[in-house]
Amino acid sequence: MPHYEGNITSKLPNAGTSIFAVMSKLANDHGAVNLSQGFPDFPISEKLIARVNHFMKKGFNQYAPMPGVLALRQAISDKAFATYGLRYDPNDEVTVTAGATQALFTAITAFIREGDEAIIFEPAYDSYAPAVRANGGLVKYADLKLPDFHIDWTEVKRMISNRTRLIIINTPHNPTGSLLSAADLTQLETLTRNTDILVISDEVYEHLIFDGMLHQSVCRFPELAQRSLVIGSFGKTFHATGWKTGFVMAPALLTEEFRKMHQFVVFASNTPVQHALAEFLGDEENYLHLGKFYQQKRDFFAQQLQSSRFKVVPCYGTYFQLLDYSAISDENELDFARRLVVEHGIASVPLSPFYTSKTDQNLLRFCFAKKEETLQKAADILCRI
Repeated sequence: MPHYEGNITSKLPNAGTSIFAVMSKLANDHGAVNLSQGFPDFPISEKLIARVNHFMKKGFNQYAPMPGVLALRQAISDKAFATYGLRYDPNDEVTVTAGATQALFTAITAFIREGDEAIIFEPAYDSYAPAVRANGGLVKYADLKLPDFHIDWTEVKRMISNRTRLIIINTPHNPTGSLLSAADLTQLETLTRNTDILVISDEVYEHLIFDGMLHQSVCRFPELAQRSLVIGSFGKTFHATGWKTGFVMAPALLTEEFRKMHQFVVFASNTPVQHALAEFLGDEENYLHLGKFYQQKRDFFAQQLQSSRFKVVPCYGTYFQLLDYSAISDENELDFARRLVVEHGIASVPLSPFYTSKTDQNLLRFCFAKKEETLQKAADILCRI
């Protein structure tokens, strides 16, 4: 077996395997009900699968254009205008990516330089900070404030310096299920006005909104949109996370820089999938009712937990439910999550890995993008604990 004896200075010395992969492997090893990693266990649209198959058979199997299939970029632009009232030019302001994580990494790589600062709100999706650090940037962390995980904009204002290059927001928020309000986006717009600060807005759960609430995309705030890269995901919207297809919408100048990096990171994403999505996205019925669909799952799961000792934390978006186990155990989150898998056969994700400080708050994240029988089985286990 080859053996390397040289020295390596890691660009990410503290990075280990993602907590999602760790918990999913543990679940597989123990045959546990897996509500840890965020993926559905129900089938996607047969119509959408048929369209992918159609385009494969028609010969659309070679490289797509680097920015993405034009028909899909046009469909993304049309949806943004219909949903948020802001028109992005499909030629110069919309790029199709190999999933949202690639979009995030490419966007951060395009704009963070050595010594630049990025403000990230914790708990945070685990790809943001490593991408900043890998590009020589410095991360400043602002904690979302309990009990509702809101942003303290006064604190953010104090954190901004002449080296601040990026502010990364995420709404609806993974892992907490909280939402940013119109007032939040107005505050962000005010804070960044007349600066060189850019905003990356991770909006992959844009259509998974509950209780009649409204998704406050940066697209609803034209001045803010002028300095923002908006990132979306078809995997989340159409239950096809394994297809790894996402998109970025941004002003032409920002898109130009983004694409300079994009072409060398991945060049282009899956061609037949893009053509199929272009058709599928043209019918708003394919995504308009997602909020109601997932709200029913959220409510079913919460109802089945009424007799448990877990406390359900309010969730207004995404397909993740936080549960507070403080009435059950004083173990740290990672230990308790592991014990649930090994001893009880139910897998979740602890909240602490979403914090750099590994803050423990007796909270676990459960994915409810599952069939009703899966949620029932999981709830039955949790109610016995």
